[in-house]
Amino acid sequence: MTDAAPLAPVIAIVGPSGVGKDSVMEAIKARDSGFVTVRRVITRAADAGGEDFDAVPVDTFQQMETDGAFALSWQAHGLHYGIPAGIDEMRRTATGVLVNLSRAVLPRAEDRFGTLIVLALEADQDVLAQRLAQRGREDEAGRAKRLGRAMDLPEGLSRVHRIDNSGPLENAVRAALAALHPERA
Repeated sequence: MTDAAPLAPVIAIVGPSGVGKDSVMEAIKARDSGFVTVRRVITRAADAGGEDFDAVPVDTFQQMETDGAFALSWQAHGLHYGIPAGIDEMRRTATGVLVNLSRAVLPRAEDRFGTLIVLALEADQDVLAQRLAQRGREDEAGRAKRLGRAMDLPEGLSRVHRIDNSGPLENAVRAALAALHPERA
């Protein structure tokens, strides 16, 4: 009997609203085809815009949870989020699996996936405010609330890389790839 190949790491992309998580994930995939992204299941309206996700009503989400459809699930900002159980199969064939996670769920994600790399994206407050306004998903009060949230990460995470995404996207992508492939840097 042979040992199974190690599973690819799960790469958690975290950061405040408007920091460019989806843009960074897509750019990483475009630069290195070994990386894949996980499509989240969210109890958000399908026409809410932003990331590519599977929209489901709360009762459907809860049934999916009961049925074991998620490798990881959590609640944040009044919504339910789920990472499909298929992530484990993705990890068998990819270099790394990119997933947008909430900061509060990171310790559970590290417990569940074992190999977790956190790319904590940051940006200047003015840049975030401008991006949120352009996105148009929240009103002014909603944007102010999002901007007021602290970017604290849970204690004790194994591998965290902080990346500034205030400037050109390429700078953040270059820093992310250097963190993911230090041997190439």
